[in-house]
Amino acid sequence: MVFPGALWFFIFAYLPMPGIILAFKEYRLDLGGFFSGIIKSQWVGLKNFEFLFLADDAYIITRNTVLYNLVFIVLGLILSVSLAIILFQLSQKKLAKLYQTAMFMPYFLSWIIVSYFVFSFLSVDRGVLNQILSAFGAEPIMWYTDASYWPYILVFMNLWKGIGYSSVIYLAAISGIDRTYYEAAMIDGANKWQQTIKITIPLIKPMMIILTILAIGGIFRADFGLFYQVPRESGPLFPVTNVIDTYVFRSMKVVGDFGLATAAGFYQSVVGLVLVLAANWSVKKINEDQALF
Repeated sequence: MVFPGALWFFIFAYLPMPGIILAFKEYRLDLGGFFSGIIKSQWVGLKNFEFLFLADDAYIITRNTVLYNLVFIVLGLILSVSLAIILFQLSQKKLAKLYQTAMFMPYFLSWIIVSYFVFSFLSVDRGVLNQILSAFGAEPIMWYTDASYWPYILVFMNLWKGIGYSSVIYLAAISGIDRTYYEAAMIDGANKWQQTIKITIPLIKPMMIILTILAIGGIFRADFGLFYQVPRESGPLFPVTNVIDTYVFRSMKVVGDFGLATAAGFYQSVVGLVLVLAANWSVKKINEDQALF
């Protein structure tokens, strides 16, 4: 049973790893093919990494990437667990399944489709929100040129798309809790809130910690579709929408250097690994049984 998963990791995760060498070379296409180009390209040391660290927007893209991911992790955890608990508490299970399916659907929509949904609401002349504002006599808002609204819009869209999928994982964990715990608590007079605090949360805490540690590992990776497609690449929004991934992509369109993209990916992976190890070490210091490894 493990073989398909192990094969997937070998092909898509471990086999491409030698390509990291591109981060230290100035890659040039060669008539002998891709691998011949790698071998014959000139070594440039850490020059490709200077592209990230010495860029004028280095602080902005790093700040945006880290802060957005921190908000996504914290709010995503709180809302996913809350939603799972609410669905579990619903007495009408058919209604709970309907809610669960409705909240699960946005996860399967691509960011391109979502970007058009957002545009239909935020378009300056035909957007739903501006039409509502006009109906109340308010001035329309230039959503795609005013950066002050977009941190909230991006956070909302990320939670809207992913919260249903995350809640299913926690709902599965809650459904696996032995019902006798709740029956004993009800006999002792515990209400729903007390059952949640004393039984549900402590028993799903190991899963919450594991998923949080894994999420911390990706804190230097931004959701490219969210930050590139939804703001429709509007220049005035770059101070709040530009992240490491979109910055590298836009730079690649200009210079077309594979080494820069490889260096950025390698940097993100190393930082993610360090953060996962640090988070796991911190958890192990508090409670060794709840650490990931």
